[in-house]
Amino acid sequence: MKAGRMPDPVALTSLSLTDVRNYSGLSLGFSARLVALIGPNGAGKTNLLEAISLLTPGRGLRRAAFEAITRLDTTGGWAVSAMIERDGEETRIGTGLAGIDPGSGAARRVRINGASAPSAEALLEHLRLLWLTPAMDALFTGPAGDRRRFLDRLVLTVDPGHGRRVNDMDRLLTSRNRLLDEGASPAYLDAVEAQLAEKAVAVAFARAETVALLQARIEAQGAEGSAFPSAGLSITGEFDDAVTASPSAMLEVSYRDELRETRFRDRAAGRTLSGPHRSDLSVTFAAKAMPAALSSTGEQKALLIGIILAHADLVARTSGMTPILLLDEIAAHLDPGRRAALFARLETLGVQAFMTGTDADLFRDLPASSERFEVVDGHVVRLG
Repeated sequence: MKAGRMPDPVALTSLSLTDVRNYSGLSLGFSARLVALIGPNGAGKTNLLEAISLLTPGRGLRRAAFEAITRLDTTGGWAVSAMIERDGEETRIGTGLAGIDPGSGAARRVRINGASAPSAEALLEHLRLLWLTPAMDALFTGPAGDRRRFLDRLVLTVDPGHGRRVNDMDRLLTSRNRLLDEGASPAYLDAVEAQLAEKAVAVAFARAETVALLQARIEAQGAEGSAFPSAGLSITGEFDDAVTASPSAMLEVSYRDELRETRFRDRAAGRTLSGPHRSDLSVTFAAKAMPAALSSTGEQKALLIGIILAHADLVARTSGMTPILLLDEIAAHLDPGRRAALFARLETLGVQAFMTGTDADLFRDLPASSERFEVVDGHVVRLG
């Protein structure tokens, strides 16, 4: 996006589901930026958010196998379709899985304006999605792999090519581990390791660049007097320490040499023990200079919300379009002041946000222009 240009406003204006989770069929229209989905636990609120999250590369906010998304007692697959409006222009996008045999691992299909798309990455040309779910509340205290996936999702919404780079790196790691186990010739290993070094360095540099940009937005958000605490972000690991000190070409050579020298060690371990696939995202409570993992549950939730809000700002600035946010049970653990601050910040950012909650009172501070829907047993009714 050119400097000084405002991002294009992007909104999901209609959503249609077929045999998704507990929905046999559903069609909804939306006209507001802030949308609240209200209903008891188990009614299908998160299923709606999951359906929207499938309109981007990956397996959605639950990371479920595509076959598992199909409504129970149905073998015809599932489908999600939406109308996306960007700066007044409309685009129909859709994805789904045709009827398949259980366990076949079939890939989903993606269509844009009725035509087949070559891959799910094409969806990123039309919208960028961010989400927060209750499962992410343990992000700072859970395994490093969860934080890497969180980081890679942040990078993907800024850099659409990142998902393919990560997939290529993982594929090459699997190939190298298999070749080591089979005792393949050094020539075969040299070829795979050369490709692996290239992809690994590209992944590491993309992560480092996104974290630097995001940190700048977090600090700017704090300077504006945000109600949510500022986080300090860094990527930790021996490989990532070298990223800040070496040009990419030198790092590729260095990593290729390291892979060659550690073949015996990695063969004994059954896996590759060095590289960006072992990196971690370090998060601190900046004002207290304290690791986020040692902060209170409420502080961790507030830190995570602050990161997502700053990232939404970053995505808008870098992609030229406002992202859509999916915020599952977002208001339940916020005090009234922070709830009101969250709604005000979402409105200021100009993003569209879909939020869920069990109590209508949680959303009483939403702007008058917002929409509220009641979700009960897979049925959705507009309120007011």
